[in-house]
Amino acid sequence: MIQLIAFLGNYGREYEGTRHNVAWLFADSLPFFNRLSWQNKFKSDFATADYENVASWMCDAGFLKRRDNGSLPLTADFPKKLYFMKPLTYMNLSGDAIVEAAHFYKINPDEILVVHDEIELAIGIASLKWSGGLGGHNGLRSTKATLGTADFWRLRFGVGKPSNGNVADYVLGKFTEDERIILAQEFAVVHQLFAKILTAKDMKNLIPEWGKKKIVE
Repeated sequence: MIQLIAFLGNYGREYEGTRHNVAWLFADSLPFFNRLSWQNKFKSDFATADYENVASWMCDAGFLKRRDNGSLPLTADFPKKLYFMKPLTYMNLSGDAIVEAAHFYKINPDEILVVHDEIELAIGIASLKWSGGLGGHNGLRSTKATLGTADFWRLRFGVGKPSNGNVADYVLGKFTEDERIILAQEFAVVHQLFAKILTAKDMKNLIPEWGKKKIVE
């Protein structure tokens, strides 16, 4: 089960709204984002929440359903806390922040979800992935290096790739207005997946539907 969620991006006003920061845009869109108390910790913007509170907030938003007796869809073996972070180390050193939090709270790599941009997927496509290759993503490369393994979960948001030109310039470029409309539609659907991720005992059961899902044309 997931305990730590890391939203990868670059810190600074000049990076706001860029493709490389799509995970931060998604974090900001979460229905409970403003209920979290964020602080500077573990080289990141960091927040801790009771698992039950997050589940309740997702029920209130309509992304989870309470049981018939009104109780939350959790069992006794779920962890007590969830941890959320936006590393402030810049993308290439994301792993430095993630490993600090993971070591402090004794969180295993397979209990970590890394949310990030993916140039190999078109915008409008979201993908839940377990382990595997890094696709040249520097944030993933740093995370693997510091954790000592690629065996962590990834939630990938397609941002497409340039037909020509420099990839680095492309991912550091801002989304167009049309692309932001697509993202808003996509995020509204992926909130449902995010709720399932946070309450899933076996994440691999989600892959058949969410391994690579085209949400917006």
